[in-house]
Amino acid sequence: MIDDDDYEAPPPRRHMMRRKRVLIPLGLLLAIVIAFLALRTPDTDRAEMIAKYGGPSATFAAGPAGQTIHYRDQGKRDGPVIVLLHGSNSSLQTWEPLVKRLGADYRIVTLDLPGHGLTGSTPDKDYGASGMMAAVDVVAAKLELDRFTLGGNSMGGWVAWRYALGHPEHVDALLLLDAAGMPLRAGEKRPPSNIGFRILQYRSGRWLATQITPRSLVEESLRGSVSKQAIVDDAMIDRYWELLRFPGNREATSLRATLDREPAMADRIGDIKALTLILFGKEDRLINPSAAQSFHERLPGSEVVLLDGIGHLPMEEAPDETAAAIADFLKRRLVAPPARPESR
Repeated sequence: MIDDDDYEAPPPRRHMMRRKRVLIPLGLLLAIVIAFLALRTPDTDRAEMIAKYGGPSATFAAGPAGQTIHYRDQGKRDGPVIVLLHGSNSSLQTWEPLVKRLGADYRIVTLDLPGHGLTGSTPDKDYGASGMMAAVDVVAAKLELDRFTLGGNSMGGWVAWRYALGHPEHVDALLLLDAAGMPLRAGEKRPPSNIGFRILQYRSGRWLATQITPRSLVEESLRGSVSKQAIVDDAMIDRYWELLRFPGNREATSLRATLDREPAMADRIGDIKALTLILFGKEDRLINPSAAQSFHERLPGSEVVLLDGIGHLPMEEAPDETAAAIADFLKRRLVAPPARPESR
């Protein structure tokens, strides 16, 4: 027999339930914290990245808003000037295959746009059209470039045609390589895109993207962007992965994902008078290749080149065909004035 004084009644069931409700979230929170710390990928070291991807002769141009824009000035010093702008989460290295093929005849200037490559973050955190166009002006002023051919891929193509609208006095010709900025055509759906861009569609994904950037995710995003899978080697994956983690670049990527791309500007693109080459890969999975036709319809006198079996990065997937198309277009359309007849 148990004495009543020694008997201890079990705690009410509701108290036990309360304890369980407290213990389960705390355990889950602890697991999340541990997983976050294990997966977190820190920024790369600024000096180390400049040494690796810029080299001892890395050049930077200082802008009036405190920008420090990384650029390269290569090719034929007295040749016609081509300025090339890379796409989102890329860098000026994407243009090196074209520099090798066109540099004998053209002076080629490439730059890392704000929030990209070795440029990194800018003090004003302006990663929209105005900030990107300002970067072009900073480099053009540093190199005393008055007129040039301006080209861009993807986001860089969007910046290029926006710049041609805003500064027509500087642009002789326009090269749009799988360029962004055209609205969907009637009945079209958005392309599937790649996993990296899909993550950025969500607020929580944008925050995580500033903290956790596994190399495998970068590789998957690259492979989802191109058709020629053979170009995605270890060096390319490391370049995208390490420069994405350059100080300030992941924050810039997150901020860009929320910016208004000002779709109404596409209605003004017909005001551009510069000669325009529109070049798209037929297997682009980030921007519908039909955008090439939309650009062509809105840009009187433009020319279109579509590359079979090529995805979103024609300058890296098909550098020979891309360089040949650009050279042919510029030689035919940018005709030098006829020589004056000799006096007799």
